[in-house]
Amino acid sequence: MGQKEIIDRDTYRKIKKMNREELTKFIIQYGDELLGEQGKTIDLPALEAELSKIKGIGGKRLEEIMVVIEKFFQE
Repeated sequence: MGQKEIIDRDTYRKIKKMNREELTKFIIQYGDELLGEQGKTIDLPALEAELSKIKGIGGKRLEEIMVVIEKFFQE
């Protein structure tokens, strides 16, 4: 694989049990923490690609999540 593990197994299990609202809050909070630690901006296409790899998040749900994330960046 060669890639650094972004989300550990316990966090992954918690994510699988979340509803859309909880997942959206988690993603925003997680992104804010990453930005604070690294001082970087979020690459939305890369974020979308990573989220699409999570089992249980289909194309339609991914679109909904991305709309919410983009809305937060516009505020």
